[in-house]
Amino acid sequence: MESLKNILRGAVATSAVLCLVSLGVSAQSQSSTTGSADQQSTTTTKHAKKSSKSSSSSDMSGATSASSNGSSQLSAADKKFVMEAAQGGEAEVELGQLATQNAQSDDVKKFGQRMVDDHSKANDQLKQLAQQKGVAVPSEPAAKDKALKDKLSNLKGDQFDKMYMSHMVMDHKKDVAEFKKESTSAKDNDLKNWASQTLPTLQDHLKEAQQIASTEKGASATSGKSKAKKSSDTASMTPKQ
Repeated sequence: MESLKNILRGAVATSAVLCLVSLGVSAQSQSSTTGSADQQSTTTTKHAKKSSKSSSSSDMSGATSASSNGSSQLSAADKKFVMEAAQGGEAEVELGQLATQNAQSDDVKKFGQRMVDDHSKANDQLKQLAQQKGVAVPSEPAAKDKALKDKLSNLKGDQFDKMYMSHMVMDHKKDVAEFKKESTSAKDNDLKNWASQTLPTLQDHLKEAQQIASTEKGASATSGKSKAKKSSDTASMTPKQ
């Protein structure tokens, strides 16, 4: 009888152990499933946040691009001014270079070099500004200025000096008037500021050009009178036949 009791006790103990093991496995499986679900949920949330951030970034980029495109447009009048100023600036540089080579007067040579220096700087500023506004500016002078350069290229000395300085006076009068107008009436504020900053330099160019032109004109008149007097003296000294 005692042996039977021992057998029953062993069976009960074994059954209890098996139940405990089964419960442990079930709990571990449930924990693993829950962890997997939580991890999947976390991953899904991260992806959702990333997608939302990407969408927000895309929207912001689109807004920036739209803003940029909007600011790159100039009015017809402003664009016309930019194109003409760019061509005029290129002409001043090329004619100035020619003056340093063909001029007779040191003042004209120095003025020509100043045109190269000042207008090269202004041209670079205008190109940078135009690029920001989405406008492609010309890189060479207008046809009329090319024709003038060809004509001046065939002149030397005093003839070159007079014609070049006469053109500089007329050209800078026109430039000063146009830049003065743009400095007050431009629709684009950046362009208005550039015109305002460049205007004093052009006014100084005009003043200097008028002074040199006047000097050259006086020197030419004096030279003409001297030559006429010398010719007259020579004629009076020639014995009559």
